[in-house]
Amino acid sequence: MPQSLRSFLAQQLGRFWDKIGIRVELRRKRSSPLPVDRRFNYQKRSIDFRVQTGARVLDIGSGGDPFPAATVLVERYLQPVFRTETLVTNNKPLVVADIHHLPFAEKSFDFVYSAHVLEVVDDPILASSEIMRVGKRGYIETPILGKDVLFAWAKNLQKWHVVGIGPNLCFFEYSDRQLEGIKSDVWRQLIFDKWHHPLQDIFSENQDVFNVMFQWKDRFSVFVFYLDGSIKTLNSSADIGSPALDIPLVSK
Repeated sequence: MPQSLRSFLAQQLGRFWDKIGIRVELRRKRSSPLPVDRRFNYQKRSIDFRVQTGARVLDIGSGGDPFPAATVLVERYLQPVFRTETLVTNNKPLVVADIHHLPFAEKSFDFVYSAHVLEVVDDPILASSEIMRVGKRGYIETPILGKDVLFAWAKNLQKWHVVGIGPNLCFFEYSDRQLEGIKSDVWRQLIFDKWHHPLQDIFSENQDVFNVMFQWKDRFSVFVFYLDGSIKTLNSSADIGSPALDIPLVSK
């Protein structure tokens, strides 16, 4: 059928459905997984990791999607607890450990990668200090508040929403209402549906605004804001007033 005829028929059909108040939408099946199905697919568009050949690279919370350059993986649980996917090691050494107490020597890794872990930790100060203790530089990624709200998946899982500003990583304790998000899985179903929708492309192509993508070298500052109004900081010389608490970088 000629393209002009197909366009004419589609136009006439559209007018018909408009008259009776019904819309029929044709959608094609996605031919490949979304780029967000593998984090490195979108990260490499925005981040130059600059990991040299032969570098020692630690991936904390590697789960089912290890960082390609990782030489050592860390997981707290061998069975799915926070994650839903099957554990993947790609034949890399796997160490079972808690991010709050990493069993590695000081500055023993050239690069530390941790994606979608810090939003669930009990103590952001201790977890961040351990990352800096064992690594010389690294990359941290967490979802932003807006992403968690749209997907409505943070309840009973996440404790913090995070903002990265310059060399500062700011953690905000979630309220119960924020954890509920939009109280619907409609956005989640649309984005991960096997049938193509333009919003899937928009979501995939804008991961740099749906996630905190935080690079650091040597050390970074941490601010933790609690619902009761208290604040704790790490590696900060800023005077933010009472009840702020400065905690020095932990060395072991």
